[in-house]
Amino acid sequence: MIFTDAYLPKIDGIAISTDKFCRLLAEKGHKFLICAPSYGEGDFDSTGKNIRIERFKNFSLPSYPDVKVVLPPRRRLQKLVREFKPDLIHVETPGILGQFGMAVAKAEKIPAVGTYHTMMNELGTYLSPYRLLKIDKLIHRFRKNKSIRKAAKSAVRKKEKSLSNRLIFKLTNRVYEQGLVIISPTELVKKELELFGVKKPIEVISNGMDLSVFSGEPRNRPTSPPRLLHVGRLAFEKNCEIVLRAFADLKKDFNGIKLTIAGDGPALDKLKWEAHDLGIESDVTFTGFIAHEKLPEIYRSHDLFVTASTMETQGLVVLEAIATGLPVVGVDAYALPELIHDGKNGYICMPFDIAAISSAIRKILSDQQLYAQMSRESLKIATRHEVHRCAEQLEALYKKVVKKTKNN
Repeated sequence: MIFTDAYLPKIDGIAISTDKFCRLLAEKGHKFLICAPSYGEGDFDSTGKNIRIERFKNFSLPSYPDVKVVLPPRRRLQKLVREFKPDLIHVETPGILGQFGMAVAKAEKIPAVGTYHTMMNELGTYLSPYRLLKIDKLIHRFRKNKSIRKAAKSAVRKKEKSLSNRLIFKLTNRVYEQGLVIISPTELVKKELELFGVKKPIEVISNGMDLSVFSGEPRNRPTSPPRLLHVGRLAFEKNCEIVLRAFADLKKDFNGIKLTIAGDGPALDKLKWEAHDLGIESDVTFTGFIAHEKLPEIYRSHDLFVTASTMETQGLVVLEAIATGLPVVGVDAYALPELIHDGKNGYICMPFDIAAISSAIRKILSDQQLYAQMSRESLKIATRHEVHRCAEQLEALYKKVVKKTKNN
């Protein structure tokens, strides 16, 4: 039984990973009941005979409409559990639905595991009055006033270091520590959790990549003019404005260079204003939402992937990018160095260092031999995350936890 506060038809790393693993293990005969939010149009209640989805009513977080807050009826959950009789409960998120999953597991004496997909302490910005009351949108109406912009940025920075962020981290850990095992997508996140005192066993299982879908050939050189790409949720914690500022710096050296920002999210309007203020709006394409099946071709039609996100527990979009042979420039935060090997398939820069990011991109695009080397290395690194292999690891963990519980 899967409990997740994010699932299809919403497209994000958690939803895609959950769906992918359930489908692969269902093909081997395992049965799944997925408890997830209702999104309205596009909802579905099964993905084959072995996967059933139960949807729950919810409301959206005002500062981030994509985040659904679910308040599931306890009796309905208990009825579902007793009818389905799961051998194991897997919690994919620490939101309210995930918390109910852990509570039901405890009440019904069912073994539980949880996957730590996102460093939730980094999402405290959405719980601040600045975002919840949409003061940020009001301030952007007066964005040309430098003193207002400076005060706004200072307020956001203070919130990011606030007590609420530390409290979120503690509460999140408390949810996951109710399970028998915590699953981490990367070694770096495992070390981070251990550093913060998490005591439960942590197993590393990559979210994986279907290399038959996201594939590419080694690239010999970037196109002229070069085409840069950023893919993902356009959320404030992804720091996409840093990508825009680095791109503005690159325009001085690469005539006709283009940047595509693929995705949607609460920061979209802010990013469009930023592009306008930087004078680069004619060279930046904001695609909005793109269906997942169309993404492989988006990657293949660009030359280099760039991200300034400081909260990737694995970085599914980075994995997709390297699987199609793109060199990547990212920042030294959480799991990105596991996919971006500095000097091998791209460069790792310090977070928020615009000059370093633009310099790294400039170096790759200006050296044809280096570019070709990095493209080949990206494809090589991606092979270590083949999804069928990762699904087998997850299945083995499920069996191990269930067997251990029965023996006890």
